Amino acid sequence: MYNMENYDGENDYMQQEDDWDRDLLLDPAWEKQQRKTFTAWCNSHLRKAGTQIENIEEDFRDGLKLMLLLEVISGERLAKPERGKMRVHKISNVNKALDFIASKGVKLVSIGAEEIVDGNAKMTLGMIWTIILRFAIQDISVEETSAKEGLLLWCQRKTAPYKNVNIQNFHISWKDGLGFCALIHRHRPELIDYGKLRKDDPMTNLNTAFDVAEKYLDIPKMLDAEDIVGTARPDEKAIMTYVSSFYHAFSGAQKAETAANRICKVLAVNQENEQLMEDYEKLASDLLEWIRRTIPWLENRMPENTMQAMQQKLEDFRDYRRLHKPPKVQEKCQLEINFNTLQTKLRLSNRPAFMPSEGKMVSDINNAWGNLEGAEKGYEEWLLNEIRRLERLDHLAEKFRQKAAIHEAWTEGKEDMLQKRDYETASLSEIKALLKKHEAFESDLAAHQDRVEQIAAIAQELNELDYYDSPSVNARCQRICDQWDALGALTQKRSEALQRTEKLLETIDQLYLEFAKRAAPFNNWMEGAMEDLQDTFIVHTIEEIQGLSTAHEQFKATLPEADKERLAILGIHNEIAKIVQTYHVNIAGTNPYTTINPQEINAKWDKVRQLVPQRDQALIEEHARQQNNERLRRQFANQANVIGPWIQTKMEEIGRISIEMHGTLEDQLTHLRQYEKSIVNYKPKIDQLEGDHQLIQEALIFDNKHTNYTMEHIRVGWEQLLTTIARTINEIENQILTRDAKGISQEQLNEFRASFNHFDRKRTGIMDPEDFKTCLISMGYNLGENEFSRIMSIVDPNRMGLVTFQAFIDFMSRETADTDTADQVMASFKVLAGDKNYILADELRRELPPDQAEYCIARMAPYTGPDGVPGALDYMSFSTALYGESDL
Repeated sequence: MYNMENYDGENDYMQQEDDWDRDLLLDPAWEKQQRKTFTAWCNSHLRKAGTQIENIEEDFRDGLKLMLLLEVISGERLAKPERGKMRVHKISNVNKALDFIASKGVKLVSIGAEEIVDGNAKMTLGMIWTIILRFAIQDISVEETSAKEGLLLWCQRKTAPYKNVNIQNFHISWKDGLGFCALIHRHRPELIDYGKLRKDDPMTNLNTAFDVAEKYLDIPKMLDAEDIVGTARPDEKAIMTYVSSFYHAFSGAQKAETAANRICKVLAVNQENEQLMEDYEKLASDLLEWIRRTIPWLENRMPENTMQAMQQKLEDFRDYRRLHKPPKVQEKCQLEINFNTLQTKLRLSNRPAFMPSEGKMVSDINNAWGNLEGAEKGYEEWLLNEIRRLERLDHLAEKFRQKAAIHEAWTEGKEDMLQKRDYETASLSEIKALLKKHEAFESDLAAHQDRVEQIAAIAQELNELDYYDSPSVNARCQRICDQWDALGALTQKRSEALQRTEKLLETIDQLYLEFAKRAAPFNNWMEGAMEDLQDTFIVHTIEEIQGLSTAHEQFKATLPEADKERLAILGIHNEIAKIVQTYHVNIAGTNPYTTINPQEINAKWDKVRQLVPQRDQALIEEHARQQNNERLRRQFANQANVIGPWIQTKMEEIGRISIEMHGTLEDQLTHLRQYEKSIVNYKPKIDQLEGDHQLIQEALIFDNKHTNYTMEHIRVGWEQLLTTIARTINEIENQILTRDAKGISQEQLNEFRASFNHFDRKRTGIMDPEDFKTCLISMGYNLGENEFSRIMSIVDPNRMGLVTFQAFIDFMSRETADTDTADQVMASFKVLAGDKNYILADELRRELPPDQAEYCIARMAPYTGPDGVPGALDYMSFSTALYGESDL
């Protein structure tokens, strides 16, 4: 008899016998799942030996297939089995299998050969689970965890990216089938369309995973979907066995991937080395070719005839040193670096050393580079000596070219400028500017005489020194001298023409200026006159239109004198035209001092003459309209000056009636209603005034000096009058209701009114809080802040900061009258209830009228006191609610 214990104390990957017994007792369905799973697992290995089992507890009884299973999964040979069919032979074979399991470090608890031979299902399943743990799960290792924990961590890592998958155990985490599908899709995404799976369809998910695993991954179907879905908590050992098969199936693919990666890595190293070799060969070839082309250029010492050509040679050499050679130096250095790097990589990867093509060794390149530097040596010094030799000769030629170029640039366009006849169309100011400009040019011309002489002297010296380009120098010098003589003659001719034109234009300019000085104010006068004559005037009185008419007559009296001024201005313009015609002066543009011309003056004068009679007619029509407006103003004012004071008088009379106390309240009410009737009868006069006001508005009359009353004042006063009489009547009616309800005598009301009027210092019919407080103190109240605040909350519940006479009467009547209180009502209810703290519905119906009894029953809350009985009602809270001390 073996005890089934952990073969390694640090790896607790199976429960003990007690747990096994408990599992089977808790859920017999687990035994069915284990039978199916363990049988499929065993057959997945036994088929390699060409056999299988049908019944797990029966087919292992003789120990033969058990020993064969251990040989297949371990790859080792067990002791020779007994072939006899006696019980002792079977026990011997089973013991050999158990001994082999124990030799692998597994301590078996409560499992004996006899139980296996006898077909004990529980012990047989326990033994197979031990074998599965040892040979299928023990060696699983993920991130320093192994066995069960390692397998769980592997599942969690593989399914982490999948939605709705959360692997936390080996039972309920797998019920929806998404965990199995996620494992397959993670390693073989082409086998399952994971996006179409649904968490609420576990049967489809499980069948999909099991069918795909069996068909494509060589994992036998160890469970049916119904076994998992139909169980509240699937068997952990069955799930672990099934999941371990997925682990081993995919771990093989991972090993193949690792092998492929290793091959790719080796090939990548080899390809990289080959690329480095090709790069070296190309770089070496390119560098040697550049050296071959460059050396002949550096060895050429043939001098040039001109300074420019020699300087170009020097510039080319500097470009070579600055632009062309440095990259080649870098290439040579990089070539050596690449060669050394390649040799190092070949040595580290156990490859033979690299041997470049013939003539491309590093030493060959160094020799070629030495030849290049030898040819380069002395080339720059030779160039500089040649340049110094040509510099002296070219200095004079360059000096000649510079001075000639400066002179030619200065003379460019000068002949055209001197021959221009721009003065013929210029104004006087432009002629004066042209004269000053010409004087400046004459000074500049004299200053350039010295440069012309220097140019001729340099040309003579170059001829004496036999300069190679003397013919071109002589031709250029002759052109400069000829041009200089022509410029002198043209300058004198232009000066005379400018002075002659200046004198004529000065005379014309004086006439232009006089024309402008007189035309400008006359033009402004005409424009102002036209603006005034066309201005749309707005007047509101007879006096204003009479003022406009007087001003217009004064304006008409000035017209003859204005016409004389117009003729004088036109005479100046005619004189200018005569001078232009006589001396054939070509005047450019118009008068520089003004934009006004004779045509514009005549046109505006004609316009003024047309506008005068139009203005006369407009003033006559406006005078008639203002007379009619004045009649409407007086008509409205006559009525408003009567109605306005009448409304004010009535308002004052109503105020006195509401304050004074003449007769009883009923007498005052009768008097006020008669007063109201007389006010309403006055309404036709208001309507008539409204009609007059409408006529005024239609005539666009906005002021009326005959009255201070506007229609809006009358309307507001009338509405206030109607509101005041109605409110005063209502106050008297409320006072009557208060008097009758509270039993207040007429004398008391008169006393209340006298007190209120005395402390209503502003005579507004309203007391402010301070006046009210003074009134209460005078009546004998001892008021603190809290008590006064309580009283104000009664008389001014809306917190308006005022106390009306009605609120004052209500308060005083409450203070003086004999009124019911909440305590009195509660005491009355207690009598009806027979001195109980609650009352019953039957008692209310017996003692009160039906409608009032039902009113109380509907609103009384249930009584909650300790002495209550079913149906008890709380009359105390009901009583306080009646007086506003709580919510009803």
